[in-house]
Amino acid sequence: MSKQIITCVAGEPSGDLLGAELVSGLQSNPYTAQFQLNGIGGAHMASVGFESNWDMSTLSVRGYVEALKQLPAILKIRSELIRNMRANPPSVYVGIDAPDFNLFVEKKCKEWKIPTVHYIGPSIWAWRSNRLNKIKKAVDHMLCIFPFEPGIYHQAGMKATYVGHPLAHKIPLKPDPDSARKFLFQNNSLQFGEIAQDETIIAVLPGSRESEIEYIGKGFFEAIGHMYQMHQGSIRFLVPVATPPLMDMLVHLKNDLLITYPNAKIELVNGQSSKILEAADSVLIASGTATLEAALWKKPMVISYTVPWLTAQIMKRQGYLPYIGLPNILCQNFVVPELLQDQADPKVMAKATLEWLDRPAQVAQLVDIFEELHHILMKPSGEISAQVIEDTIKNSK
Repeated sequence: MSKQIITCVAGEPSGDLLGAELVSGLQSNPYTAQFQLNGIGGAHMASVGFESNWDMSTLSVRGYVEALKQLPAILKIRSELIRNMRANPPSVYVGIDAPDFNLFVEKKCKEWKIPTVHYIGPSIWAWRSNRLNKIKKAVDHMLCIFPFEPGIYHQAGMKATYVGHPLAHKIPLKPDPDSARKFLFQNNSLQFGEIAQDETIIAVLPGSRESEIEYIGKGFFEAIGHMYQMHQGSIRFLVPVATPPLMDMLVHLKNDLLITYPNAKIELVNGQSSKILEAADSVLIASGTATLEAALWKKPMVISYTVPWLTAQIMKRQGYLPYIGLPNILCQNFVVPELLQDQADPKVMAKATLEWLDRPAQVAQLVDIFEELHHILMKPSGEISAQVIEDTIKNSK
């Protein structure tokens, strides 16, 4: 008799990280440890013993043009995966993020009575759409990374469990800014040398995609110029560069700014966004997952974002919530400023970012709020997820 199977599919690096924790949980669970694991994963899943049947990098594409180029290869993998599961059905299919790929496969699985679990739901809490109905047709049980999400699925008649957020385990409860500053100097050869004790560090994160830098990068760098003018003491700006293609764009923005402010200390650092956030005194940041990372590092921040006018009107009509930043969404309050669209004036962004430096009592309150949030998000995700998968298999028999 062949061994029973759990099929797991992660489609991109962030899913691979989640998948590694999930696989570890499955292997530690006495029931699910008996199952063979197959599907698609990356290096992190492989490091904990997962064997991938296909190369995950084929699915790891961003942007419409890249996706179109890869579409034949993606569809080929999807067809092979579905054909293999039809011939040898797994006891459960676990889709890890990658909703465009996984929801299609999960819907097929449900048609064949293969139970499905999905790890990290699409952001239905942010935008009204028909997506919830689509999810309901594909997913038996949703694993949620935010504590308010299960209620939304329960209202739709779906099973959902809060498992905690993986970032909460990767970031310590107590940051060590001095250590982070030393690390950045020792490992990245900062252009302006070691960071002095009395030097103010402003982290500036204008996004991790080329489209974001094209649209909001100029405003963020203009805000750097205003902060340089406004701040009385020594100040340095650290800008993490998420991918090599972004470096040329950011160098261009930096050089343009240096024409007006030739003595401004602006460091473009390859990667290291986490260390830069830990080192910072205040943060100017584009809306996205990085805002949650900044909150877990207990940092005062200003969230800013700008999109084309028509996109903004559509978003405004679709939005469930009055906030767009994850720290505010999770706290259900404007604990940090959001400067969007017309409000995202570089001078206003600069002033709001520097104001945190003069409000130690308010910063201390914010740190307490973010510490409480950190505890809420810190759950044994792999263990909880494995138990849900065990129950899903048993209940399907």
